[in-house]
Amino acid sequence: MTAEALPAELRRLIVQLARTPRLLVACDYDGTLAPIVADPTQAKPLPESVHALRSLADLSATATAVISGRALRDLATLSRLPAEVHLIGSHGSEFDVGFVHELDPEATQLRTELQVSLRDIAHGKDGVTLENKPASVAVHVRRAEPEVAEQLFAEVRSGPAQWDGVQVTEGKSVIELAVVQTDKGNALDALRHQVSATAAIFVGDDVTDEKAFARLTGPDLGIKVGEGETLADHRLPSTADVATVLAFLMEERRTWLYGEQAPPIERLTMLSNERNIALLTPDARLTWMCHPGPDSAAVFADLLGGTGAGHFSIRPHSGTNGAKRTPLPLGQRYVPNTMTVETRWSRLLVTDYLAHDTDSHRTDLVRTINGGTDVEIEFAPRPEFGQVPVRLTPEADGLRVQGTSEPMVLYSPGVSWEISSDGMHESATAVLELIEGQPVVLELRAGTEDLTASDEPARRAAAESYWSDWAEQLALPDVERDLVARSALTLRGLCHSDTGGIMAAATTSLPEEIGGVRNWDYRYCWLRDGAMTAQALVTLGSTAEAEAFLDWLHRVLESIPGPERLHPLYSLQGTGLGPEAVIDSLPGYAGSRPVRVGNLADQQVQLDVFGPVVELIAHLGQATGTVREHDWELVKAMADAVAQRWFEPDHGIWEERDVPRHHVYSKVMCWVTLDRAVKIADAYGLDVEEGWVTLRDQISEDVIKNGWHPDVQAFTTAYEGSDLDAASLHVGLSGLIDPSDERFRATVTAIEAELRSGSTVYRYRRDDGLPGEEGGFHLCAAWLIEAYLLIGRRTEAEELFQQIVDTAGPTGLLSEEYDPIAERSLGNHPQAYSHLSLIRCSQLLSA
Repeated sequence: MTAEALPAELRRLIVQLARTPRLLVACDYDGTLAPIVADPTQAKPLPESVHALRSLADLSATATAVISGRALRDLATLSRLPAEVHLIGSHGSEFDVGFVHELDPEATQLRTELQVSLRDIAHGKDGVTLENKPASVAVHVRRAEPEVAEQLFAEVRSGPAQWDGVQVTEGKSVIELAVVQTDKGNALDALRHQVSATAAIFVGDDVTDEKAFARLTGPDLGIKVGEGETLADHRLPSTADVATVLAFLMEERRTWLYGEQAPPIERLTMLSNERNIALLTPDARLTWMCHPGPDSAAVFADLLGGTGAGHFSIRPHSGTNGAKRTPLPLGQRYVPNTMTVETRWSRLLVTDYLAHDTDSHRTDLVRTINGGTDVEIEFAPRPEFGQVPVRLTPEADGLRVQGTSEPMVLYSPGVSWEISSDGMHESATAVLELIEGQPVVLELRAGTEDLTASDEPARRAAAESYWSDWAEQLALPDVERDLVARSALTLRGLCHSDTGGIMAAATTSLPEEIGGVRNWDYRYCWLRDGAMTAQALVTLGSTAEAEAFLDWLHRVLESIPGPERLHPLYSLQGTGLGPEAVIDSLPGYAGSRPVRVGNLADQQVQLDVFGPVVELIAHLGQATGTVREHDWELVKAMADAVAQRWFEPDHGIWEERDVPRHHVYSKVMCWVTLDRAVKIADAYGLDVEEGWVTLRDQISEDVIKNGWHPDVQAFTTAYEGSDLDAASLHVGLSGLIDPSDERFRATVTAIEAELRSGSTVYRYRRDDGLPGEEGGFHLCAAWLIEAYLLIGRRTEAEELFQQIVDTAGPTGLLSEEYDPIAERSLGNHPQAYSHLSLIRCSQLLSA
C-alpha cells in the first residue's frame, strides 16, 4: 500500500502532525506493529514498521514509543527495537527493566498469591497459558476453545479479580491482573510530559488501547487498527497499513525538519520590480515570494518549508513514473544590466522577470518557456505561509486561486492542468510538448482576477529597459566592474519605489548557523542600512534613491514625538512593526528553526542610527551641489537627537538581545553626526548650531579616553569590557582619530588576529546570550579591507577583497555571512550590507 492509497483526510492530518515542533509517536505492539499470530512468542513486527519507527526515533524533536500489554523484558526481546524507542510494558506499569525491584513487599506478596490462584484456575484447561510479569499475571486464551475461555474468564472475574489491590485489564483473548496501577493512557501522558510533546499520535488495535485514545486532544491523532468500537477518529484495516502510515509520517517529518536538499543560499537569484521581490533556485523553482509586498506573508515559502510550503516549478519532464532522472540545468544568469533571469537546459530555456507595467497592488511574475523538449510544470501556491487552504479552478486561459485574501490567477493559455489535493491544498501540474520557436507564456498575477491576454514581448522590453537605462548612467569603478554593476542593481532592487524605504535583505530567517536559532527577519527598513545603501548608490552616480529614502524618513519623523525617539527600523511603509512572531508550521531553511516574522530590534535603543543619515546627506550634497532645505532640517534633527542621548548605553549596531552597553561604534557614530553636520554647514554656508563643535570634541575625547583598552592594545567593543568588535574599526575609518595613529594600527592588528578567519571577518567572539555560532560578515571584511588600505597594507586588502568576490554566487549575489570552514554562505539573501561593501571596496581599490 502506498501513501496515496490512504484516505485524503488522514493524509492531511498526518502532514499537519508532522509539522508540530515536538512530536510523540506511540503505538501498541501486537495487532499494530506485529500481526496477531497463534503463538505470541512468534509475533514478529513488520520490517517496514520497524524501519519507519527507527527512522522516526533518529529525527530531532521526535520521540517514539511502543506501549504494550507484554512484559517489558519480553517486548524488548521480541521487537528488537533500538534503544532510542521507548518501550513500555504491562499496559503502562513497566517503564524500565528493573521495575520489579520497585514493588513494595505487600505488592510482591499479592503478585505471588495471584500466580498461585491463576495457576490453579488454569490447570487442566487446554489452550490456556499464563504469562508472569514483574507486576502482573496475564491469562491468554487465544488457543483455547471458546467455551473453555468463557469458563476461565468467569472464574477469574469472580475470584482473584475481586481481591483488594488487584487491577483488571481485559483485552483480545487475554485478561491481566496487576498489583499496581496500569493504564496505557497514563503511560502516554507520562511520556508526553517527559518529552514535552506538542502533539502525539497513537495507533492501537486492542480494547486496552482505548484508554490511550481517550487521552488524545487538540492536534493529537488516534488510529484504530481493525474492527470494533473505538474513540479513535480514524481506522486502518491491517498492520500493513500501519507500516504505510508510519513511513508516510516519517517522510513528512524528515522533510519538514530538514528541508528537501535546500539549495546553497548564494545560488539563489533575486527578481525585483522595486515593488516586490521573488527568489529562484538554480533550477528555476520559484522558492520565495510574498504578496502584496515583500514584507507581507509568503505565498511561496518553499525556501523555508520545502515544496509543501509553496513553489512554482518548471523543469524538463523526467518521464513516466520518474523513470528518468531530471537533468540539472546547464546554468543560470541575469540578462546583462537587467533583473531578468534565464535558466538553461539543453533544449530548454526558462526566462523569469517581475513586470513593471502594473499598479502598486499587483505583482506579476512572468515566465516564458522556450525549447524543443517535453517540460513539466507544477504550480502550488500556499498563501499565508501555507496556513490557508487553497483551491484551484481551471478556466479557459488559466487557473484561478481560491481561498486567498488577495485575488490571484495564473494566466496560462493553452495549458491543460491536472489538479490534485493533499487534503488541505490543491496543486496543479501539466506536461507540455514544446515546439521550437513557439514560446509558452505563464503569468502569475497576484492582486487581480484579470485573465485577459497581454503583450509579453512588450512587457519584457519595458522591464529590461527600466533596469538597463538606469544601469547605463552609473559611474562604475574599474575593479570587478561587472560585479559592482550587479551589486548596484541588487541594491536598487531592494529599494521600494512606492515609499522610498529600502530593505536590508530580501528574506527572513535564512540562518546564521545551519540548524541554529539565529534566524531573523530582514525584510524591513533599518535607518542605518537604508542610509548606507542609498549612499553607495549616490557614490555610483544615482541620487534618486537617496532623495526618496530621506523623504521616507521625513514622513517617519512626522509620526513620532522627536528624532531622539527614532526606532532602529520600520516597515517599508514607515510604520512600526507588530510583535515578533514564529511560524511554527515551517521547519526553516535546512531545518533551521524558528522561522520568524517581525523583528524585536525595532524596540531597541541604537544610538548609531543618526550618523549614517547625516553622512548620506553630506554625500548627496556633494553629488548634487546643494542640500535640500528639508534635508538640512533633518541634519539638525539628528544632531539634536545626539545631544539628548549620546551619553546613554545602547544595544549597538549588532542589536544584541542583552543589557545595553556603552558601545564604541555607537559613540563614534554620534561623533560622525556632529562632525558631518558641521562640515555640511561649512560647505553650503549654513548656520552651525551653538554647541555642535564643542559636543563633537567632547564625544571624541570620551571615546579616546574610555574606548581604548591599554591591556588589550585596541579600541574595544564597549567601555565596560575588553572584548573586541570589528565595528570599532570606525574609530579610524570615520576620521575620529587619524589612521596613522598607532592606536588605530594596533586596533587593526588586534581585530585581524582575533576576528579574521581566512576569507572572512567575524563581528565579535563574545557570548551574546544566544546559543550557537555564526559566520563571518562580508561587511566586517570590507571594513578591514578599508583599514588595511588606510595603514598601507594594500596587498592584504586586495587578497581579502578577492576572497569576498569568490564567495559570490553564480549570478553575482552575496548573502550576509560566510562560513570559512564549511565554505558556504549564511544569513539572509541578498544582503544590502554585503553588496554596498563590495561597491565600497572596489571604489577604494580602483582609486
